[in-house]
Amino acid sequence: MPELAGQVVIVTGASSGIGAATARRLGAAGMRVVVTARRADRLEALARELDPTGERVLSIAADLTDEHDRHRLVGDAVVRFGRIDALVNNAGFAVRGPLERVPIDLIRRNYETNVFSLLALTQLVLPAMRERRSGRIVLIGSVAGRIARPLSSIYDSTKHALEALADGLRGELAPFGVRVALIRPGYIATEFSAAADQASQGLEEQLGPYAPFAEASHRSLQNLKRYAADPDVIARLVEKALRARRPAMRYSAPFHAKVLLFANGLLPRRMMAWFLRLKR
Repeated sequence: MPELAGQVVIVTGASSGIGAATARRLGAAGMRVVVTARRADRLEALARELDPTGERVLSIAADLTDEHDRHRLVGDAVVRFGRIDALVNNAGFAVRGPLERVPIDLIRRNYETNVFSLLALTQLVLPAMRERRSGRIVLIGSVAGRIARPLSSIYDSTKHALEALADGLRGELAPFGVRVALIRPGYIATEFSAAADQASQGLEEQLGPYAPFAEASHRSLQNLKRYAADPDVIARLVEKALRARRPAMRYSAPFHAKVLLFANGLLPRRMMAWFLRLKR
């Protein structure tokens, strides 16, 4: 699927950050873009920005953890554009805090959004792709899927799950001409961190014995923000994965993400913890 013009792509979590940047880049490449997220006002503004005529962009406000909304999203996209050639699974959020203190319902909600809704949406688009013997599934993972951090084990484990899913799906779908790629962003300048703070609100007061360690982790996160990259860095990788005849198994960006992943493969765990300033 090297030629993108005229192809149809669904981009989830498109109301801001990586999702919005990806929609802009793919729209500029000539794709017909279906943008979805929960915030209808932002989606509509993005759709008008991408194509004021409304001919090449469709915005659908949806909660992807809801089965009805998932079916509506795929159904409306097919009715409007006739097919779905690519799915960019970007929607997700983070929960921060020690596993011991995070309510299980919040953990479950994190998995529902970051893993199960992604799986269910992928299931809906695959039959037609398999029958046409073409299509692309792009999963937005994270460096955290390989380098789990204290007080972020819940979110990081959802991204670690995508590592296995990408590998398994890749093998399952290769005989049918459907390609799978995993993108591993590092720290990106988006609203993601603020959203994580909001999702974890109230947990700070319940840290108990973990409080001193939380302060060290917070300082580490603030240090990492100095290296934050623009979301378009990741959007370019998504476009690259869609254009490639045989996409790479994994893509990583920006540069600090590549350095961290490379170091993680070489350094002992204790040294890696020191490198990340996560050890007290």
